This record gives sequence, structure tokens and C-alpha cells, in this order.
Amino acid sequence: MNTKLSPYTSMLFARPSFISGFARVLDIGGTFNAYNQSATPEEADRRAIQSDWLAVGQDMWRAIETVTK
Repeated sequence: MNTKLSPYTSMLFARPSFISGFARVLDIGGTFNAYNQSATPEEADRRAIQSDWLAVGQDMWRAIETVTK
């Protein structure tokens, strides 16, 4: 089974660098949490729905490939 995460499932989370990851170890208060932001709630909804459907499509292609093998 492929355990690689899809980029569609983590679209809300910013990818930290090594330095920020190291700083999170020392961040007891949780002040370094960062999320990708959208200009409006409507844009955030659109991006989330688009990401959901892309993830569904990717899962369907993987299922089709598995069945056809």
C-alpha cells in the first residue's frame, strides 16, 4: 500500500522549513502554528472543495489502476 500523502490532503497547512521545525520543538505555547490563508471565506471554501474533488479523483485513478493490474 502506498502511504505517500497527497498534496490535496494537506493544502491548509504550510510546509515548515527545517529551522521552523526545530523551533517548534522549543515552542511550548504553540505560537508557531501556521496555516495557508485565503483572502475571503468564499475563496477558502472554493479552494477546499476543489482540493477535496482532486483528492477524490486521485483516489479513483489509484483504484482503477489497482483493478486493471
